Amino acid sequence: MEKVVWDDRFKIGVEIVDKAHEKLFRIVNRLYDLSRDASTNQTAYTEGIKYLEAYSMTHFSEEEAYMRSIRYSGYAEHKRLHDNFRNKTLISLKRDLERSGYSPTAIQRFVGIMNRWLSEHIMLEDQAIVGKAVRQKKKDRSSQIEIISRTVNRAAQDVLQAETKLVSDDYKGQNIGNGYYCCQYYDMGGGVMLQLLLGVEDILFLRGIERIPGIRKREMAENDILHVFKQLFQKMGRLFKVETEPEFGMENLLDRDQFRKEFMKGCPCSLLFGTRSGALVFCYRSWRAKK
Repeated sequence: MEKVVWDDRFKIGVEIVDKAHEKLFRIVNRLYDLSRDASTNQTAYTEGIKYLEAYSMTHFSEEEAYMRSIRYSGYAEHKRLHDNFRNKTLISLKRDLERSGYSPTAIQRFVGIMNRWLSEHIMLEDQAIVGKAVRQKKKDRSSQIEIISRTVNRAAQDVLQAETKLVSDDYKGQNIGNGYYCCQYYDMGGGVMLQLLLGVEDILFLRGIERIPGIRKREMAENDILHVFKQLFQKMGRLFKVETEPEFGMENLLDRDQFRKEFMKGCPCSLLFGTRSGALVFCYRSWRAKK
């Protein structure tokens, strides 16, 4: 993971907003520096995150006041993004840090997600306030996301022995650390194809591996990885009323770069979940096959 360096491309031309954004990057990057220092204790992390949270809330209030002052037409949706970050994303990230004991890996994952969220929020949403970017109106998928979240949680409990919490309903492809990745394709009939993408952080994935009979007496093999993913896909495929499971083999396994390549094809639903043991990514896309 690399730091995101503040530069002019992030400026929107409103001084109070630009100064706040620059400071937020400095705070997040300071947390990253702390994670690289073996002498850093938990108190330093907790105080740094408290400061980040407090400053973020102050910035959101100032930015929202500015939007109201200019009667920005996208104010309601923009405020919803702020609220979602405060009430869901940040709470879930902090919970994961606490459960991990503020491990350097968890801190770096926190920083990676924060940097990605800040960068994309500024470049897409904040720049739209002053007309430097065109804000895309998103379809309301809240009810769909709620159903998917429940299904993912049940699958994770059954297969990975872990309870999931939604961290972000707008995952952008950020690195979740060392992990395992897989995809599955479904023929939905009528020429419609569906692809599910899953990414599971390694520590969390191993909880599923541990449930395979006899695994403790031998090393993990690729067939074991397939076994865990197959169980996850079988349970998550029920979301789309999949009756017949398609073939599933080694070609379904992906490395990190392959996963990102598939993700970049565009997924209307891309969710990031957190657990006590690590992160889980769920994405899907559908398309009509050419005749």
